[in-house]
Amino acid sequence: MSRTRELLREPWVQRGVRVALAAALAWQVAVLLPAPIAQYAYYAPLGAVIAVHPTVADSAAAAWRTVVAILLGFALAVTVHELTIPLPGALSIALIVALAVGIEQWRVLQEHASWVSFAAVLMLTVGTANPARYAVSYAGLTLLGAAIGVLVTTVLFPPLQLTTAVRRIEATRTQLARHLQDIATGLRRGEVPTPDEWAWRGQELEAALDRMRGAENVVERARRANPRARRWGGSAASIREQSRALDRVAVLVDDLTRLVVEFQPHRRGIDQIDGGTGWVLADALESLARVVRTSPRTAGDEQAPDERDAAIDAADTALQSLTTLLRTSEVADDDGFFALGAVTVGMRRSLDTLRGRPRDPHVA
Repeated sequence: MSRTRELLREPWVQRGVRVALAAALAWQVAVLLPAPIAQYAYYAPLGAVIAVHPTVADSAAAAWRTVVAILLGFALAVTVHELTIPLPGALSIALIVALAVGIEQWRVLQEHASWVSFAAVLMLTVGTANPARYAVSYAGLTLLGAAIGVLVTTVLFPPLQLTTAVRRIEATRTQLARHLQDIATGLRRGEVPTPDEWAWRGQELEAALDRMRGAENVVERARRANPRARRWGGSAASIREQSRALDRVAVLVDDLTRLVVEFQPHRRGIDQIDGGTGWVLADALESLARVVRTSPRTAGDEQAPDERDAAIDAADTALQSLTTLLRTSEVADDDGFFALGAVTVGMRRSLDTLRGRPRDPHVA
């Protein structure tokens, strides 16, 4: 039973169930319509498939934009066909398609614009004998199916896409923590990559960030016109906060790791305390990686020991060591000193973002 429940949380499974049910209902309703329209009943399931999207808002938008595009294509085909009857058929088709492509540039249609060309050519192929009846049947049944698709999406476990967003956030946490850990390991081994190598290795992290941002946007869209939005509002808000915090931290981490890679302050001999600069930097970056890797405590775990709090405390201690190193350093190399200062500031801001508030400067 638990396996079935987990499977039903998969977005692709939910969409499969919704689209199958919507298509079946649309067909059943369409075949009950009067005879002149019922013979085109197969267009209703098409409308249902078109309208079932990951969110209720996207389903409704897809429904009306597709129908508008289809009607524009039909109207264009009929108008141009009547005006170009004396011309060769090939020329008429070329003109219709060219004009349809121009109409598709209308931004309101968005990704559904290609239906203009499709509908125009379809009208020329099978609808010219009785264009009005064909247009009403095709567009009407498509709209009917789309309406059923939107209704099914709204009623049948209307998606908030939380599962996908959580996975994207965790994947980004892993990538960002690995990003920091790689630099820390390199510092301990004295094998910091070149700027070009580091830029290439950062592409995987950037891809993970893009996927996370996209998932967060889908969750935000899914909350519109969704009857479950209030029930899962806390989870959606947590996803938004975590995603945006990781996004900000990723920018800070990119800056501080690039400074370490480009200026390599640990090799400039600016520290005046026991232990090399590279080891102090490595400890700081590893501690930050542990904080990034640990998810915030969920609402039901207030009384449970919080691993994240312990990780943040350890990171504060490592940051204090880095700050002490900076304060006791002689400015033997301006670039190295300023790079080390920027790394320290970047780590402090990253921790403040991850903890959700600035650290009290009066706390040791």
